[in-house]
Amino acid sequence: MDLYQSLLKPILFKGLKVDPEWAHHQTLELLHWIDTHKSNLPLSWLESQLQPRFSLVDPRLQQTLWGLNFINPVGLAAGFDKDGVAAGLWGSFGFGCTELGTVTLHPQPGNPRPRLFRLLEDEAVLNRMGFNNQGAATLANRLQNYTPSTLAPTIPLGINLGKSKITPLEEAASDYLGSFQLLRDLGDYFVVNVSSPNTPGLRSLQASTELNQILTVLQQENIAPSKPLLVKIAPDLEWEAIDDIIKLARTHNLAGIIATNTTISRDHLKTQWLPQTGNPITSEAGGISGAPLRERSTAVIRHIWEQTNGEIPIIGVGGIFTADDAWEKITAGASLLQVYTGWVYEGPLMVRRLLTGLLHKLEDHGLNHISQAIGLANSHPH
Repeated sequence: MDLYQSLLKPILFKGLKVDPEWAHHQTLELLHWIDTHKSNLPLSWLESQLQPRFSLVDPRLQQTLWGLNFINPVGLAAGFDKDGVAAGLWGSFGFGCTELGTVTLHPQPGNPRPRLFRLLEDEAVLNRMGFNNQGAATLANRLQNYTPSTLAPTIPLGINLGKSKITPLEEAASDYLGSFQLLRDLGDYFVVNVSSPNTPGLRSLQASTELNQILTVLQQENIAPSKPLLVKIAPDLEWEAIDDIIKLARTHNLAGIIATNTTISRDHLKTQWLPQTGNPITSEAGGISGAPLRERSTAVIRHIWEQTNGEIPIIGVGGIFTADDAWEKITAGASLLQVYTGWVYEGPLMVRRLLTGLLHKLEDHGLNHISQAIGLANSHPH
């Protein structure tokens, strides 16, 4: 039985109407405590119990990308563990990789609260956190002192880099570079986040001249042994702007593209106003994640796959709740997936459910390995 779905979620979401940010913070505090005390006997026992309950290991789901071994394609998206406080535990929850951050060069408190809202009718979250984090130096310090668990599998660790709010847009490249220099030896792959709607002007950095400058500076620093560098894009871009980013990805030899970040679109939402503020949803700032993003992020994945003939790996994120959602993203062209909002709604057993469902899909389609499903639904053969 799934205690989260039957007991915890109704209490947290509807009964107590707990503030989502407070609940998130408490969860991370608990996980951080477990992560830092896990060598103590009862806690190592607890962690050893998590592993078989939440994980599913099957060679058909394993892939090697960028020289990194992913035990399965389902990762935890950036934004959940911004400061890496539970970095060593995510493998115990069955994830195949985790992405820390978004981290900025300068520590920053983010936007005023309340800034995180659940749109229950839409299975969505509205967030305008504004890259609240303790800064790149603090994250570097935490990861340097970090001892991986002997129980949890060591999974690839991504680090998502953003621009500090106090840094002028024209100095963005040096801001990203500063964070990368502090963290480059500590992450397995890095993501340039120019697509959050919650830092003023940030999305303008997706324009090819600005993004070109950032990628040039980072790749000049990113010398052997180089780290895989990806860019995370918004779902609200026009197709031509996405094509420009694909060109830059090729020019700068990027490892991949993450599609997509949250959306500023308010179309087709059932939630018309926010009870916490009393304002109509259309007048509330922030990005929407979860189910309303599902179709658009899949369309962006398909577009990138078709424009590149599947040559640039894509991490698909946006509205993944079920194995059907996961399969749709993979067959549209995603090599890896990331979840966040779906995990909050579905609970910690979700990853195992997704992986079980993906194995059934492989069997149904007569496939032997997850890599054979990538881009399968698209018009021309890979």
